[in-house]
Amino acid sequence: MKPDETRGAHASPAASAGAAAGLDTTAAALLFLRVAASLLLLFVHGLPKALHVSAQLAVIEDPLHLGAPLTLGFAIFAEVACPLLMIAGVLTRLAAVPILVITVVALTLVHPDWSLEQGQFAWMLLILFGTVAIGGPGRYRVALPWGPRRVR
Repeated sequence: MKPDETRGAHASPAASAGAAAGLDTTAAALLFLRVAASLLLLFVHGLPKALHVSAQLAVIEDPLHLGAPLTLGFAIFAEVACPLLMIAGVLTRLAAVPILVITVVALTLVHPDWSLEQGQFAWMLLILFGTVAIGGPGRYRVALPWGPRRVR
């Protein structure tokens, strides 16, 4: 049985059109998810921290008592370096881990009093990057010389 035969009459017209055009719609969805979520995190949280390090050192929360420089460094790594890896599709599942850690720390230790409404951005990040961690990068990503070889 071919993979498309399992869909049968349940395949949507859009999925059928994408398949007919040679587009892997699941891989395209994973690409959109990782790029959109990463750009959102990068522009809303990462770049402001990276561009204003001295100001951020004075105000960053340090719930694990690691010191402001280490806490800020980890936050910048999670919110700048990891989204860039995600956009490229390089080490995607591994890059999701620091983002998930920093988001869980924010929700549980820094802002435990937040309502669901107040924490909706953090919850959305957990959902988006959790999905990327589970789904992986998809087919559309930067190929690395040491990565798996795909036969087409």
